[in-house]
Amino acid sequence: MRAVIQRVSRASVSVDGNVVSEIGIGLVVLVGVGRDDGPTDAAYLASKVQGLRVFRDDEGRMNRSMADVGGATLVISQFTLFGDVRKGRRPSFVDAAEPERARELYASVVDELKKLGVPVETGVFQADMAVSLVNDGPVTILIDTRHM
Repeated sequence: MRAVIQRVSRASVSVDGNVVSEIGIGLVVLVGVGRDDGPTDAAYLASKVQGLRVFRDDEGRMNRSMADVGGATLVISQFTLFGDVRKGRRPSFVDAAEPERARELYASVVDELKKLGVPVETGVFQADMAVSLVNDGPVTILIDTRHM
């Protein structure tokens, strides 16, 4: 499982021109599910996201978590995180999970975050989404469960 996490001051996702989810301060989490991923990967990813200390403390250091700042997450499925461009110019997605398996594990990440007490908003799985965000910092973190 791969995730690109961005610290934001606000973010939203729209489908067909209609805002379906939005958050204020928090994290946008783009989640890609790989063919070999399972529930352990989803739980690990959720735990990491919940505990990330990427928000500024009073001294300006990244030392606070979402819980410390009252933040939320906007979790969006992003199969293109498994695009492989080592050969040619067109990405290959052979390492991405099949849609039904990806949907299941994406939902598992969302459920695990909720169990951890994180306020969660989501995109729409397999929809053509327009994501709008203000990356605060900018701060962007990559998590790949294959390297845990």
